[in-house]
Amino acid sequence: MSNSFTSAQIDDSGPSHPRALHVAQNPSPTVRRPRVRRGRTLLARPGNLLVFLGLLLAAILWIYPFIWLLSASLKTPGEIFGSGLGLFPDQPIWDNYARAWTVAGFDRYFLNTIAITAGTVVLIVVRSALAGYVLGRYSFAGKKLLIIIFLVTFFLPEGYTIIPVVQLTDQMGLLNTHLGVILGLGAGGQIASTLLYAGYFRGLPQELEECARLDGAGHFRIFFQVMLPLAWPITATVVILTFLFAWNNYLLPLVFTLSEPSLRTLAVGMTAFVGEYGTDWPGMAAAAMISLVPVMIVFVALQNKFVDSIAGAVKQ
Repeated sequence: MSNSFTSAQIDDSGPSHPRALHVAQNPSPTVRRPRVRRGRTLLARPGNLLVFLGLLLAAILWIYPFIWLLSASLKTPGEIFGSGLGLFPDQPIWDNYARAWTVAGFDRYFLNTIAITAGTVVLIVVRSALAGYVLGRYSFAGKKLLIIIFLVTFFLPEGYTIIPVVQLTDQMGLLNTHLGVILGLGAGGQIASTLLYAGYFRGLPQELEECARLDGAGHFRIFFQVMLPLAWPITATVVILTFLFAWNNYLLPLVFTLSEPSLRTLAVGMTAFVGEYGTDWPGMAAAAMISLVPVMIVFVALQNKFVDSIAGAVKQ
């Protein structure tokens, strides 16, 4: 009995049996494993849930001043000081933005700031990239001493150098001009930007330059067509940092435009809301919101490259 059962079992499982052919022609469907939703799994853990709630609270505290500023730009002076930390105005007053834009002259200050910031960004990116390329790719006598001098000047406050910068600009006849402000903001040390480029260029392989030289490229062509495009993440970081520096700078544009108020920037133009007998707080809040819009646009447009460059710097 056992032998016949065994032989029948073997014959039944053979390749010529109809059942075997049916299985071979119609294989069983693959079993799909249920997808695990990691988000819910992570939040289901008590420790991760506490971390999430803590980060959410920190994010709310971080963004609250911005929301309050937006709310204050739509209130009256009485509501700003009467409602405390309240965020919702009784009746939004959009005239605050119109007053800031036309009466306070922010339409003209806005254009001045765009021109000065754009010129400063271009000047600093080109100059820092060239200096960083030399420091990162070449060896020469006094290189370490030069880097030490750069680092020492990095810690000097802006007020210590404002007098010689003004004197040099005045001697060139560029005081009270947009070009003078651009040179004053962009011709400084900018050590951080230079070192960022130097560190990035130092990590690139030498074969890139050798191949370009074999194709007949010179130094400037290698830099502008090969090396600088590869440093786009660093360039995005430098653009963001320089944009914030030039857009929000107050001291140097103030000194350079004392005798020419029409050349003021947005940061300097904020003083137009401070009078002898009072301060137009709603108008100042509206002007601050106008000034923040381009900053947010630039950061959102370049945030991915900014994060990539920071991640690359951490890996190095």
